Amino acid sequence: MNGQRRADIRIGALVDIVLKKDQRTGRLTRGHVKRILTGSATHPHGIKVMLREGDQVGRVQAILEESDE
Repeated sequence: MNGQRRADIRIGALVDIVLKKDQRTGRLTRGHVKRILTGSATHPHGIKVMLREGDQVGRVQAILEESDE
């Protein structure tokens, strides 16, 4: 599932995000959602979230199942 709809993202969900510094390369960072930062219902580049792991901020590219780790 992609991360363009805010309703699909839950606190604690496992996600792949692209950090601001990695936007050119598309390198993904995996972690669990700590906070949802985007207020609008959708965003074409992905909903912005903060991860529990290191308080990293980026846009969700994929929402994963815990078994996908």
